[in-house]
Amino acid sequence: MSGIALTPTAFNPIIPSSSSSCSSSLKSHKFIKTRTKLTQFNNNAISISSDPFLLNLAETLEDSIPTPQPLQNLREASSESLLSTPWPSRRDEPFRFTDLSFLRSSHILPAPIPTTTTTTVTPPFSDDDDQFPCHISFIDGHFINSMSKNLEFPDGVYVGSLLNLSGKVAERVLELVSGLDGGDLFWSINGMAAPDLMVVYVPEGVRVENPVHLGYLSLLGSKDGSKDLYISNPRVLVVVEKGGEVDIVEEFSNDEENENEFYWSNAVLEVVIGEGGKVRHSYIQTQSLLAAHIKWTSVRQESSSTYELTEVSTGGKLGRHNLHIKQLGPDTVTELSTLHLSVGNQTQDLHSSLVLDHPRGFSRQLHKCIVTHSQGQAVFDGNVKVNRYAQQTDAGQLTRSLLLEPRATVNVKPNLQIIADDVKCSHGAAISDLEQSQLLYFQARGIDSATARRVLIFAFGGEVIDKFPYSSVRDRVRSQIKSLLDPSPKLAPL
Repeated sequence: MSGIALTPTAFNPIIPSSSSSCSSSLKSHKFIKTRTKLTQFNNNAISISSDPFLLNLAETLEDSIPTPQPLQNLREASSESLLSTPWPSRRDEPFRFTDLSFLRSSHILPAPIPTTTTTTVTPPFSDDDDQFPCHISFIDGHFINSMSKNLEFPDGVYVGSLLNLSGKVAERVLELVSGLDGGDLFWSINGMAAPDLMVVYVPEGVRVENPVHLGYLSLLGSKDGSKDLYISNPRVLVVVEKGGEVDIVEEFSNDEENENEFYWSNAVLEVVIGEGGKVRHSYIQTQSLLAAHIKWTSVRQESSSTYELTEVSTGGKLGRHNLHIKQLGPDTVTELSTLHLSVGNQTQDLHSSLVLDHPRGFSRQLHKCIVTHSQGQAVFDGNVKVNRYAQQTDAGQLTRSLLLEPRATVNVKPNLQIIADDVKCSHGAAISDLEQSQLLYFQARGIDSATARRVLIFAFGGEVIDKFPYSSVRDRVRSQIKSLLDPSPKLAPL
């Protein structure tokens, strides 16, 4: 097998018909079967949710798309998890500072397959061009072949739908899909409603020279005040075998026409890195300031492998990234750099977990956030666990926050748990406004206070932005942040 396979998903959503008793009967039978199976599976050890909201949501998701055979196990496992997991509240520690009430009060609808007219839009990252000869396009969570770009890869590399895979690679992918650890309720929602599984497969010893660019565009939204909330559930699995290497660039955005609309992007990325493999991951989120963006990234690293993440998130009324990483072998390297910017009534939330289980693991985590609005907030809950056999580990974690309005809020909880006794570990947190000494330095050289503040704020985030490996991404992110930091009618002056 060689090259790239890009083929659109060959199914359409099922549209329930209330006027058809046969359709209604099939729908009810299908859902009752799911609930009955759950009870039998757990032998009554886990009760099925009695929450009408979750029951209705599960039924809506189940009927929104058919279940191709390769996704059957994922659907069933996600259904079982969804129906046995309560909707999170602020009484639950992982969501103590994250308000989800606006999601629960909405009428959630799965985003349908886009029409031909909607696929003619030009995404904001479309000019990137020569740096991204391989581009995979998603609109409202659905893979769109006509907007994707082909590229000839080395023999054995595959980028495409799970539904088009066959042979040993398909067996390997299906084994991983069934065996990967699950996450929270939102992970299960994605597994139950993902229309397809996009696979990036790199065989042993192959280095992919060109990055794989994953562009997620949200088009279908509701106006402010509407109860209808369209949810998209794209899902991607990256498998890099022993000694392989690939760069993944994820960009989440929306069309200019719906930049102030209400929608929910609920994405999952799973990454499996074999011995000595390397994945560089760039993740940019610039969605509507009224949207919900909930993202799961789950990473498994074998011995001597490397995972590097650079993340910038500026969009969403709620932007939450659940990042879970496990080092499953010695001499493993993990480097995480994140910048969150909240310029309005936004919550930017990073919940990360890094587990080191073997000797000589190395990790560095840098989290930065800027809150420029009195009703904005940032949340960081970073957990690094160094287990008993992870001797000679070198782990560092640092979170720094800028609060530029008197009532701006940040809640940070760096957490370093060390069970091993031969380690070099550190963590720290700093929360402040800009230092007066820095502003005085600029003013002494004839630079006014407003300009000095803007320069210092941008420089604060520049440390993370500079880590993006591609100039077009760096330039676009810088331009986006500059436009958000400039005074405008919707933003308070700096």
